[in-house]
Amino acid sequence: MTSLNDILARRPVNRPNVDSHKKRMLDEVRAYRLRELREANDLTQVELATLLHVTQNRISRIEHGDIERTQVDTLRKYVEAVGGRLKVEVEIGEDTYQIA
Repeated sequence: MTSLNDILARRPVNRPNVDSHKKRMLDEVRAYRLRELREANDLTQVELATLLHVTQNRISRIEHGDIERTQVDTLRKYVEAVGGRLKVEVEIGEDTYQIA
């Protein structure tokens, strides 16, 4: 019988690949949550885009996980439009600083 260790010895885990997939999945989950919040506030993507002065395509990209390339101000407006408050933190070593 083949053990897990035997399999891992033949096909070791590609940690950078795993981390990349993990990050992508977490981005998608976070983006999906934003969409849920928008829908809970009875807003369409077009209505939210109008409120934020961005295109509907930009809202769609945010809701599909393209958050890293989104300006902080756009995310702040998005979160405020669905009733929240955006917090931005910086981690340096063991210390965490809220900057917005």
